[in-house]
Amino acid sequence: MAERRHGGTPVLLEIEVQGARQVRQAVPGALLVFLAPPSWDVLKDRLLRRGTESPEAVERRLQAARDELAAADEFDAVLVNADVRECAEALLALVSDPTSVPRGRVPDPDLP
Repeated sequence: MAERRHGGTPVLLEIEVQGARQVRQAVPGALLVFLAPPSWDVLKDRLLRRGTESPEAVERRLQAARDELAAADEFDAVLVNADVRECAEALLALVSDPTSVPRGRVPDPDLP
């Protein structure tokens, strides 16, 4: 990662909140982007439609999602992943122009 950064090549990491905190400490100028679901209900539906996890595992993932959504303010930008292609395009635009930092709405898991 350091070699690419020093060479001017943007580095994209898919990490959880804890990893983002570590990156923030190690690379203070890093642009941290939080990918949020369009709503809590959509997030639950996406997890359930997969059908690959037990109800207990889904509950654990939803609890982890609550914790992560609560940390979204620690990020420089929030992209709402309503459409994968649009979200990817917004992410690429951010890499090209970090000054165009969007602040999407992070869903509240306690609201319908």
